[in-house]
Amino acid sequence: MHTREEKMAAFGRLLDIMDDLREKCPWDRKQTNESLRPNTIEETYELADAIIKDDKDEICKELGDVLLHIVFYAKIGSETGDFDIADVCNKLCDKLIYRHPHVFGPEAERIEKGELTVEQVLQNWEQLKVKEKGGNKRVLSGVPDALPSLIKAYRIQDKARGVGFDWETREQVWAKVREELDELEVELNRDDKEKSTQELGDFIFAVINAARLYKLNPDTALELTNRKFIRRFTYLEEHSIRIGKPLTEMTLEEMDQIWEEAKRQEMK
Repeated sequence: MHTREEKMAAFGRLLDIMDDLREKCPWDRKQTNESLRPNTIEETYELADAIIKDDKDEICKELGDVLLHIVFYAKIGSETGDFDIADVCNKLCDKLIYRHPHVFGPEAERIEKGELTVEQVLQNWEQLKVKEKGGNKRVLSGVPDALPSLIKAYRIQDKARGVGFDWETREQVWAKVREELDELEVELNRDDKEKSTQELGDFIFAVINAARLYKLNPDTALELTNRKFIRRFTYLEEHSIRIGKPLTEMTLEEMDQIWEEAKRQEMK
């Protein structure tokens, strides 16, 4: 691993390169916050993909790409006189110090004595965010509108938990999950699409809540299932190509047999 001096030198090198690109590269010179935004979203998803694959080399590479965007936005901010990379770092440092009184403040001794739990720290974090000057005035106002719905639901529930609005025990959530499933089934049998859609949302929200309470990330879980389905379906498709029989000409029973074979192959 590198020394602190080497890390600082590497960051300085990145800033120097960004300065040169902004001045000399036609593409980099014409970029704006708005034009960079789609690429930033893409880079973030690529980092998330590398993380779920646990590919350390790719994680390192994608972190660099995300860092480039942070430096790029800061460079644009310095050109308009609004902020620069030092402001970005200092605001982050100030926020971290403010939200960690158990590390940097008078509560530090409680951590050393083991008097603060992780749950208490998280609750304090959310409460401090609400109190921050110029920060979010409502508990849920800090949840970005643009978040994917599944992740947004998790964050909404997590923020509500941060101020004490949660089940007393995690086992209690299952009654709610069953209740929402029953209500969904009723509306589906009535063939009411609008109400069925609402009840489906309630059911999914309840399942996400259960996942949160059991410390499972529903987005990660769903992505793992997506990848598993793709692997098994690809196995099925490749089998159909090998035997010269298109999937459209196979019976469901035939496909199920090959699907089970794919599952067995994964277990070996």
